[in-house]
Amino acid sequence: MGIWDQIAEYLFLKKKDPARPKSKWVGYMHGINRLSLLLFLIAIIIIIIKLLRR
Repeated sequence: MGIWDQIAEYLFLKKKDPARPKSKWVGYMHGINRLSLLLFLIAIIIIIIKLLRR
């Protein structure tokens, strides 16, 4: 699986692969990754807005 496919799954843009094994700990890891990715995107948007207001 490519990195763009994984990001699309984190952002709920693509359905998860049903053949992939499921684990509670992997689910936690993906949840934390999803949260950090969303916070990163929000921070980038804020930085862009601040730069455009100058």
